[in-house]
Amino acid sequence: MLSRVVIGLASAAGAAVMSVPGVAAADNPPLPNINAYPPVKTSEYAVMDNNWYAFSTPEGATCVLQRGGAYGCSGAIPAAPNGANLVSGGPGAPGFASSTAPLFDVAGPVKPWPPNTRISYRTISCGTDGVMTACGDGRNQSGFVISPAGSYVVGDRPSDIKPSVRIG
Repeated sequence: MLSRVVIGLASAAGAAVMSVPGVAAADNPPLPNINAYPPVKTSEYAVMDNNWYAFSTPEGATCVLQRGGAYGCSGAIPAAPNGANLVSGGPGAPGFASSTAPLFDVAGPVKPWPPNTRISYRTISCGTDGVMTACGDGRNQSGFVISPAGSYVVGDRPSDIKPSVRIG
């Protein structure tokens, strides 16, 4: 019973933080083509009583896709605006924020994510090339990129950062 309460509270907290707006998207550039990567088996990344799919990124962040439609990453986010340690979205456009503690650590230890793969649930996909991690929502073509070259939300990418691939 206690584990269900903890899971419910963690899910509610994650959804609440993920709904907070962040950096506004200005010109809405495209996301990298994360759907070009082959998918991983989602069951291998299921946590929180199968309500989340969670993984660790090459950048050191913990990312989740919630079955309710929210998604995001917390922890070490390289080159994030204003030193943010959280980026999240769903059902609207994502944004950056700062949290006093890594929000998604409640998922417990999570598997590292292999390069050149993606994980998808419904309209949300996240992919990595081993350096850059990107997540996007096919419903509204919004998303974010975490990269040592610069982390940004769709529409907020500096012009000198070029993604290696684009959404098809």
